Amino acid sequence: MKKFRIQSIILAPTRELANQIAQEIRKLSRHIHNVKVLTLCGGVPFKPQAASLFHGAHIIVATPGRILKHIKENNIVLDNVDTLVLDEADKMLDMGFYDDIIEIIESLPKQRQTLLFSATYEENTANLAKSILINPTIVKDENEEKTVIAQKFYGVNEGNKTSVIPALISSNRAKSVIIFCNMKIKCDELADELSDLGLDVLTLHSDMDQKQRDETIILFSNKSYPILIATDVASRGLHIDDVDLVINYDLAKDPKTHTHRIGRTARAGKGGLAISLFTVNDEDKVEDIKDSFVDIIFEEISEIEDDLTFKIDSDFRAIFINGGKKAKLRAGDILGALTAGLGLQKDDIGKIDILDFCSYVAVKASLVTDTVEKLSNKKIKGKYFKIFEK
Repeated sequence: MKKFRIQSIILAPTRELANQIAQEIRKLSRHIHNVKVLTLCGGVPFKPQAASLFHGAHIIVATPGRILKHIKENNIVLDNVDTLVLDEADKMLDMGFYDDIIEIIESLPKQRQTLLFSATYEENTANLAKSILINPTIVKDENEEKTVIAQKFYGVNEGNKTSVIPALISSNRAKSVIIFCNMKIKCDELADELSDLGLDVLTLHSDMDQKQRDETIILFSNKSYPILIATDVASRGLHIDDVDLVINYDLAKDPKTHTHRIGRTARAGKGGLAISLFTVNDEDKVEDIKDSFVDIIFEEISEIEDDLTFKIDSDFRAIFINGGKKAKLRAGDILGALTAGLGLQKDDIGKIDILDFCSYVAVKASLVTDTVEKLSNKKIKGKYFKIFEK
């Protein structure tokens, strides 16, 4: 890009989605010389973001609250913005960002292209579109709803919810599972309870700082842990492939949230399975969800056959390396250190994620301890790094 000015702004509802969007833009623009993409999200220090803005960028990916704060403190120059994208607009409205979005838009040049993406198009989204778009072209993806998600509902007593989780997973031979709870405290409680049952679990909710959330998503997406317990922060925007099973430990507050939860098990056009647990206190929610879906199967808990031959575990474990992009590390450097350096086969190595200051690489669980020990004593790209298992 010839002009080293902010030319495009993408707004997203959550930090996780903003980071994933930025990552995809960097991949798409890697053949374009010197494109700078900057993320502005809450949960990370404000002053370093202001310093990065001072040095300039081409594309900003941001959550509404954080970019608005930079606008109010005059840290960001918007005179050259010619493209605005609102991703997951309906989710931003659900989170109460309407006023922030309007205030951000009022700070932008009037001559620009505006694109609004939304999984649902209800009245509030339509009203936002009318207020910010001029004679828009509406494009609807007719194929999205063709993905097949099998849904099963089980009535349970509140006291035995946790005890049925292992059987639900083993009977469906699920290797990658997301369990949704409505409250952060319940996520932590359920994680403790499942850990006591011998299961490896991760949690994801808004009380975690950005570093913890980023690490959690990486460890789950690279198949180092089989189970992620999350609030609805994970129900939208997180693109994690090959989730075999979604379990609604608590029923969603409304059918729309339920739709987005179960959609985590049907990425990239694949089908999936979603299981929902409900108690006698959930009858109204069950009726609301039933009205929105015609293919729900109600089964008895007693019909579940716990497959004791199935091991609820991951084939991989993650290795943490305390060096990343800032240390000029690339995926090829790590792959070479593991294969040519240590003799691992390519099939022994899973996903490699490289962040600014650290990296994660998935290695076959049976090899991880030996790999950490040997790699700690070898140089990667001419340097020694601290390396340990996650």
